[in-house]
Amino acid sequence: MIREEVPMEETYNPWSVVNLVFHHLAAQGLHPVLGGADPGGPAAELLRALGIEPAPEGNRHVTEGVRRELADLRNAMLGER
Repeated sequence: MIREEVPMEETYNPWSVVNLVFHHLAAQGLHPVLGGADPGGPAAELLRALGIEPAPEGNRHVTEGVRRELADLRNAMLGER
């Protein structure tokens, strides 16, 4: 089977960006705190402030790979395309 390669849009792991920002702030002598028990909301707001739209589905590269693999399995097992 020949699969057409689709150029992937560059994505970022949101938590890697948050981690980078926190290390930068700590290196400046600051003590950043991100929310309470669930840092997801404040982390998402931080990313938006940096111009990065967090994706709730996670890493798009992983998600696309899973979708391709499932499509290949469906095709192999059920003859679906």
